[in-house]
Amino acid sequence: MLELRRSEDRGHANHGWLDSYHSFSFADYHDPGLMGYGPLRVINEDRVQAGAGFGTHGHRDMEIISYVLDGALAHQDSMGNGSTIVPGDVQRMSAGTGVRHSEFNHSKDGATHFLQIWIEPKFTGIKPSYEQKHFTAEDRRGRLRLIVSPDGRDGSLSMNQDAFLHAGLFDGNEAAQLTIAAGRRGYVHVARGSLCVNGQRLGAGDAMKTGAAIIRIENGSDAEVLVFDLP
Repeated sequence: MLELRRSEDRGHANHGWLDSYHSFSFADYHDPGLMGYGPLRVINEDRVQAGAGFGTHGHRDMEIISYVLDGALAHQDSMGNGSTIVPGDVQRMSAGTGVRHSEFNHSKDGATHFLQIWIEPKFTGIKPSYEQKHFTAEDRRGRLRLIVSPDGRDGSLSMNQDAFLHAGLFDGNEAAQLTIAAGRRGYVHVARGSLCVNGQRLGAGDAMKTGAAIIRIENGSDAEVLVFDLP
């Protein structure tokens, strides 16, 4: 099984302060055939304008991952965490029994460009938690670096789901591949640039669902990619 979805086919909402593209059904964008892929429920590509952001709001029973591409995103939550995430930072918040948070771009002149990812949890009703780590460009250059996993292996963040998220930067002859175990599923999202995935050319915002045993990334052009290994 292999299914491509091009960037222009995503849902789109422009609120002025927020320009958002939805890979799956979200808010006013609804497609009953696009309610997620396994536990992967949301990938929103958001651009938050200078001085704007998401006011305090609540979540529960969801693993929420933020991945910044450009700019900076300030985070405050009801657990007492306060931080700013920049490119290379990955933030994971397990909402569990309930958490409230806000996210703002405090810049005076530049937009913050980031991916907001929601993954349904393996266990509901857990205590909320928060984690943030930085992965350098060298960590991700020409390879698929594990950045989130069920158990925090290899220096990754941990999450409450049997899923693995890898990130990579690819240009020119750089190539890497990921083995997906039988019975699991792969999902590739190109964050920027372009590259080939199992021989298919994908550009920024494009995605691929695949049940292939091997996901091979190659022939990148200033590309940044996320690869999910899902139950």
